[in-house]
Amino acid sequence: MAQAAFQPTRDFDPKFQAFLDAAPDAIVIVDPAGRIVALNRLAETMFGHSREAMLGNAIELLVPERHRGSHVAERQQYSSSPHTRPMGPGRELWGRRNDGAEFPIQISLSPIEIEEHGQLVISIIRDVTAQHRAEARFRGLLESAPDGIVVVDDHGSIVIVNSQTERMFGYTRGELLGKSIEILVPAPFRERHSADRDAYFSDPRTRPMGAGRSLTGLKRDGAEFPVEISLSPLETDQGMLVMSIVRDITERRRAEEMLQASLREKEALLREIHHRVKNNLQVTSSLLRLQAGTITDPKQREVFASTQHRIRSMALVHEKLYQSTNLSRIDFREYIAALADLLFKSAAPERTPIAFRLEGDQVFLSIDTAVPCGLIVNELLSNALKHAFPDDRGGEIVVSLHFQNGTCTMRVRDDGAGLPIHPSTSRKTLGLELVRGLVQQIEGSYDVTSDGGSEFTITFPVEKGSHG
Repeated sequence: MAQAAFQPTRDFDPKFQAFLDAAPDAIVIVDPAGRIVALNRLAETMFGHSREAMLGNAIELLVPERHRGSHVAERQQYSSSPHTRPMGPGRELWGRRNDGAEFPIQISLSPIEIEEHGQLVISIIRDVTAQHRAEARFRGLLESAPDGIVVVDDHGSIVIVNSQTERMFGYTRGELLGKSIEILVPAPFRERHSADRDAYFSDPRTRPMGAGRSLTGLKRDGAEFPVEISLSPLETDQGMLVMSIVRDITERRRAEEMLQASLREKEALLREIHHRVKNNLQVTSSLLRLQAGTITDPKQREVFASTQHRIRSMALVHEKLYQSTNLSRIDFREYIAALADLLFKSAAPERTPIAFRLEGDQVFLSIDTAVPCGLIVNELLSNALKHAFPDDRGGEIVVSLHFQNGTCTMRVRDDGAGLPIHPSTSRKTLGLELVRGLVQQIEGSYDVTSDGGSEFTITFPVEKGSHG
């Protein structure tokens, strides 16, 4: 192997040696017998040998002992058909330093004809220890990732997968590497996936997971399962690659379906509850109406009718909730319109018509707020219909709703005769007492004016405070 007595027949031109020493990589030149005839300073530094110790020795001096036999055979094969072999991945090569330490390298080979020296081979050697460490860290990250990671090239061929991908899809790494990514896509979606992939490579950008797409993966056994995928472009020395992070969302989808089924079941139950409460209240209202029909005293009959209207206003809340797509709240503006229609139809049809107008914003209220608010509107509209327009005079009742910063302001006004008494006096009607109590219940405040008619202003939070 090593022939220490060998000396080059003639030294290389100093300018050529200066060129070698200026190179950014280690350079070793060997003759057809595999003996080192020239090298640069980086080669001395990289391998830890002096120039004198390397010149004339076989190139195998720089090769780990376990690889020397195969290296001689490969060198002889290369000499029989010399050609340029570029540096790059694909071959795992190792160098050996003077102290016996081994390190990963990449080598490019080129035949070179030099006068006075004949046919030689120039080897450019690069220490890729740092690159190997980075790759090892990268592989460690890949293998520790909780999701599947698949990296494909611009042809859609799989170049990297991690262990989680193997477990997720049921393939071994060897069965996936080099295959088209469409192997992991159900057949009905492959053509579109291929088109989407081409479009992505023409405009590569990061696409986060869960970007509004319903995606399906295909296991080796043919089973399909829901996935979420994020995409990230990677610029490498091999060209553009795309990293896909694949997450199996089977359990999440199953949990969502169970939750949806549970919600539908609860929604059906809530609808049934609202329906039954509404029916029971309507039955109670009908019993009061029938009982009132047997009473001859007008004042007693009016008490029954007022109670009936209050119960009907509560029944209407449950009816609106039963009909609503959102069982937690009702459109209170729509509710007022329906309640006013019921109350105005209950008024004597032969009297002079009283107009009704509804103004303002659309406000949604929860059942806890809607029931007392409904009773308040019922009392104020009923009182206006009874007392604001004596002697069958005509007029108008207006209800307005305004919502701002979580607070609703509701006004009920009429252009009638006005209140016969001020609500702050000692003579208080049951209706006004009921309104006062209901306003307190919804944590609101109210004000009453009586000048050219009556106006009640009730202000309350749409969502009650935590202390309520």
